[in-house]
Amino acid sequence: MSPPRRGHLNMVAHSELDQVPRQKLLNQQGYSSCSKENAAANDIQEPEEKICHQNGSIASISTKLTTSASGESLPPAKKIFHKKEEDCSLFVAFFTFLSYGVLLLVGYVKEFFNPPSTKEKNREGYVPLYIGFESFYTRNVYRRIQDCWNRTICSVPGAIIDLMERTTPDYGWTMKLTGKIIKCINVGSYNYLGFAENVGPCHDAAEETTKSLGVTTCSPRLELGSMEIHQKLESLVSEFLGVEDAITFGMGFATNVLNLPSILGPGCLVFSDEFNHASLILGLRLSGATVKVFRHNDAQDLEKKLREAIIYGHPRTRRPWKKAMIVVEGIYSMEGSICDLPNFIRIKKKYKTYLYVDEAHSIGALGPHGGGVVDYFGADPKDVDIHMGTFTKSFGAAGGYIAGSKDLINHLRVASHAQIYAASMSPPVAEQIITSMATIMGKQGNGEGRRRIQQLSRNVKYFRQRLRQMGFIVYGHDDSPVVPMLLYLIPKIAMFVRELTNRGVAGVGVGFPATKITGGRMRFCLSAAHTKEMLDKILEEVEEVGRLCGCRYSTPAKNPVPIEW
Repeated sequence: MSPPRRGHLNMVAHSELDQVPRQKLLNQQGYSSCSKENAAANDIQEPEEKICHQNGSIASISTKLTTSASGESLPPAKKIFHKKEEDCSLFVAFFTFLSYGVLLLVGYVKEFFNPPSTKEKNREGYVPLYIGFESFYTRNVYRRIQDCWNRTICSVPGAIIDLMERTTPDYGWTMKLTGKIIKCINVGSYNYLGFAENVGPCHDAAEETTKSLGVTTCSPRLELGSMEIHQKLESLVSEFLGVEDAITFGMGFATNVLNLPSILGPGCLVFSDEFNHASLILGLRLSGATVKVFRHNDAQDLEKKLREAIIYGHPRTRRPWKKAMIVVEGIYSMEGSICDLPNFIRIKKKYKTYLYVDEAHSIGALGPHGGGVVDYFGADPKDVDIHMGTFTKSFGAAGGYIAGSKDLINHLRVASHAQIYAASMSPPVAEQIITSMATIMGKQGNGEGRRRIQQLSRNVKYFRQRLRQMGFIVYGHDDSPVVPMLLYLIPKIAMFVRELTNRGVAGVGVGFPATKITGGRMRFCLSAAHTKEMLDKILEEVEEVGRLCGCRYSTPAKNPVPIEW
């Protein structure tokens, strides 16, 4: 592979090793156990066997004997190649498509006889800016159920949340507040470790910082926006992740969008998971790199496409790619699945590509020490070339970071658009992150960080297993705090959200276009702030609403043994 072009970061790939770090099956509650076994980094096709999970998913397990550097045989490596989720029946899929079809047909007929006005004042002769299928879909589908989204709150997004009740006098065209406050258990916010609170050490530290340093620097980092508190935060982040250096930004979405173009450019090759976040997709588009998409969390599909791309080179010139990079997430926020990191590390070393891991949802929420997916698998942090994450989920704050080698971070300090043009992170926000991260690391709080990590883990396993036991189709892995529960039909999504709200549970419904048409779901986000009593209340209401909606689509036999918290 030829060196990167001038103006782009010249990174050095880690050398290929004979052994892969500790492997760990992603869904431990149903699959056979997996110990510290090594995988060969030299074979592409490996014999494998399939095992079935109690929820109907299938994993492929390598059974090939590997050889260590000294020549002795090692036990077969156990790796997840692809986890197949339970699909909906053809009956449900038919009526899901039919429901969307009826809504769209009614919309087209209505607008044929009464076309929407797209004329703007003093714009005679101009082509309308806001015309197209998106606006049509908003008027005829989303408008009817928009009361289920963008709901106003008047409290911190903790375990209990205050919703402001709304009503619509004109079938969803406008929404009006009634003045009534609805207290609900919150399973819709990314508050994994419960640090979104207005009392406690984090709040007190942020308040003192506001008094002493103010709320903003009003300047980017490369001009007058760098403060001692930013350097303290970056030093703590690099220590927490076990890497050489880190850089922080004031916005999580912009961390991907504005930094990927500083690392990649035309002539570079990127392999992106099909379910990667919109910020990654936008950042890759802006970079000008060639992007190839592989099946979700499927290391076998990735390796096949990567090998072909390296063999054939650039499709027009057939010249070698300037650099190749694999881009994945730690936890996928819509699927609840955990990245198959050991296999991606194996492929990265074998083909000398770079590995970019977005840990927005996994940092703090996974691993025995809260160190994310790298900590969860016990991998070496240096095996991931670029660590990315946000502070908006587990830390109850805002912003994001990129961490890795000093060469990488020094390059971003002068080349990142987020450093040059965007205002630096607010000092109180930085203090919130420092305090919460220090608590997670055990530097303060008398073990409070470890308690929260363990509480979240127990909550997640209990909640997921109870939902499956009730007969719902639940996506993702048993350790993921993002819990998607499949509903499919858009009327059922609206009914579920409304009924749960009336019963004191605030959840999030998701449908097309955020998912595929047959992927409508409720998405529960669990927190260490939830008690067992709260979880039992949520499960009780979900079971009752699920009975009313007829949403228990799961077909595999259920385990009758009571689930313990």
